[in-house]
Amino acid sequence: MTKHDKNLKGITRREMLVGSAVAGTGLVVGYSGLPGAVGGAREALAAGSWDHQVFLTMDNAGIATVHITKAEIGQHVGTALAQAVAEELEVDWNDVRIDYPDTEEKWGFMITGGSWSVNWTFDRNSRIGASARIALIEAAAKMMGVPAAQCSASNSVVTDSVSGSSRTYSQILSTTTIDRTFSEDEMKALTLKKFGEYKVVGKNIPALDIPDKLIGEARYGIDVFVPNMVYGRLVTNPTRFGAVPLSADDSAAKSIDGYAGVAVIKEDPTGVNTGYVVALGETYWAAEKAAAAMKVTWDSGPNANTSSADIVQAAKDSIADESQGFTWVLEGDPEGAMSKADTTVEAEYETSLGYHGLMEPINCVAMESNGIWHLFTGSQFQGRFTAMTAAALGVDGKNVVLHQQYCGTGFGRRLEPDGAIISALAAQQIGRPVKLIYTREHDLRFDFHQTHTVQRVKAGVNSAGKIDAMSHVVAAGWATKRMAPGFLAESVDKKGKIDQFSTNGSDHWYDIPNHYVRSVENTTAMAATPPGQLRAVAPTWTWWANESFIDEVAHKIGKDPLDMRLSMLSATGKNAGTPPNTVGGANRLRNALIVAAGKSGYGVKPMPENTAMGIASVASQERGSPSWTAVVAEVHVDPSSGEPTLKKITVAMDVGTAVNPDGVLAQIQGSALFGSSRVLHENVTMTNGAIDQGNFDTWTPMRIHQAPEIDVTIIQNGHYPAGCGEPVVTCVGPAIANAVFNASGARVRSWPITAEKIKAAQRGA
Repeated sequence: MTKHDKNLKGITRREMLVGSAVAGTGLVVGYSGLPGAVGGAREALAAGSWDHQVFLTMDNAGIATVHITKAEIGQHVGTALAQAVAEELEVDWNDVRIDYPDTEEKWGFMITGGSWSVNWTFDRNSRIGASARIALIEAAAKMMGVPAAQCSASNSVVTDSVSGSSRTYSQILSTTTIDRTFSEDEMKALTLKKFGEYKVVGKNIPALDIPDKLIGEARYGIDVFVPNMVYGRLVTNPTRFGAVPLSADDSAAKSIDGYAGVAVIKEDPTGVNTGYVVALGETYWAAEKAAAAMKVTWDSGPNANTSSADIVQAAKDSIADESQGFTWVLEGDPEGAMSKADTTVEAEYETSLGYHGLMEPINCVAMESNGIWHLFTGSQFQGRFTAMTAAALGVDGKNVVLHQQYCGTGFGRRLEPDGAIISALAAQQIGRPVKLIYTREHDLRFDFHQTHTVQRVKAGVNSAGKIDAMSHVVAAGWATKRMAPGFLAESVDKKGKIDQFSTNGSDHWYDIPNHYVRSVENTTAMAATPPGQLRAVAPTWTWWANESFIDEVAHKIGKDPLDMRLSMLSATGKNAGTPPNTVGGANRLRNALIVAAGKSGYGVKPMPENTAMGIASVASQERGSPSWTAVVAEVHVDPSSGEPTLKKITVAMDVGTAVNPDGVLAQIQGSALFGSSRVLHENVTMTNGAIDQGNFDTWTPMRIHQAPEIDVTIIQNGHYPAGCGEPVVTCVGPAIANAVFNASGARVRSWPITAEKIKAAQRGA
């Protein structure tokens, strides 16, 4: 099986420098250059040679600012990351601040996704806080003329345990110079607090960004205004991908008050799309009217005849062709075991295109000043934005700066730089700053949608009622191959690279000794509907197949689905788990199942007529960084119409350590609704190369009156923090499908689960 190694602790072969250039200038904490390449902190700061990354700064008043290189997309991640630093820094929480810096090399790798933010940085941020605390204690001890060993810090004060003398962080930082270097080994050897010793971590601290949002001072991308800017509005391309503008007649637009011209972009060298027409106006309304008046001649491109049916058929054809794709999992002898099975079960599952549904549509302000290009937008992948915009403009990447703004939700959509690229190319043509704002129609039709998927799963059950063999083929668009090919993983059969983020979740934690997974790229999907990463990514569809299929097998052999799952979670061999993320292994998933079943009354609680529960469990997000999650869904199915109504969702999630429990709860609740909406209500389709849906009247997410009751249990056991923003998205879908089957006898294997599909399944269609 492919191994995942993200160096989660974030410790590198750099030294950690903690210091200040001159007395009274505060404190900076960050990595030096390569070992031995610079002097101490004081010399590095004075010489301006401080290398990335910078994590924490403190001013001479003792105010600590944690620099958040993640996107604030409504999850309040900055607060949780600051809590990790503050816990070990022993700083008064009232003296903690956060910021979201502009792009610059010193901030290092900037990406938000995969439920990685806290998981990747908790250990690192804790060690940053600890190293700064140690440096402050040593400086205070020197000031007081006592050994550092007899001093300790608490609440921004260093105290000598013998004399009782003390120095505040402000007194230290305003009067002395700190110059402390920690080697890689020293950083790793720092003793950190353990679960049960925390004073800041694990507390329901209000999010630091809330006050500015409440009073309107928080600035989102759509709020940005710069002098002399014009507004840009896209003229709609006839196809989702591949169209090229041949000409644009703006004669009718010239009579519009405030019309400022048109940018005709016949080539995008980055390949984000193939061409654009942008109408420009002194006001947004002028740009909108100009776009409507524009007469554009298009070459619709090679995908003009492609439909959703073509994409799905291409996936099915690729599954049938065993020469396509590469091996992701190969354990035991799947073919041999399957041939000896007492019972075999086979099923095919589909998922539809998915729209991100941002509250704040894509937007960007682009401007050039003194040879530097400035982008004002919210981004989940800042370095990708600046690099690709530079490539589109034909300038050095060092001359493009992204000024990070708050994001009106993200869900993975703001990993894509299309808004930045188009606004910058338009600004380059017109010679003025351009503020591009997607309409809802543009945001929906030119989204980087979650890919169509088709999966075929087969199991061999032995005479003892155990699944002895499993084969799973996943056919999908490979978003990572398109947007970040460096993340592709080597296949197990060494025949090629696999998009792990389109396959994760198929490498589950169930004890199946003979297991085979083949991952196939759907090239038709790649061409016509360039896929993006939507919240929870591949586990959304792989666990949909896994958990629906486990239920199908259980019913086939007459076994309770909960008992079936519990019998397959043995926490032995590869499923035993390893530090730091998977300690306890499959036993933790087993425990989450038991908790969710108990809280919901699964199998015990009397159910009204035509109402039933369904259960599912997942180890999302990735095998190497799971959040052990179980969901029980309670669903009523109208016997006459087939209409499903989701009544209640019970969630149990083992997050190890909840850094901010209120934040974890909000993420779980939000993801439960997000996933339920996706599987029950949302549908995106393509006809003749174009997306059919255009707004909320045709793309119909869950409304408030359709929202179920949600009961959440957060399981904490002191293990390393796990991500919490995505796992439930992957679990509610199969739990709902399993409940629908139990309530109606209808097994629906495609999204969305509709009344029509339920009635068809009941008829055996």
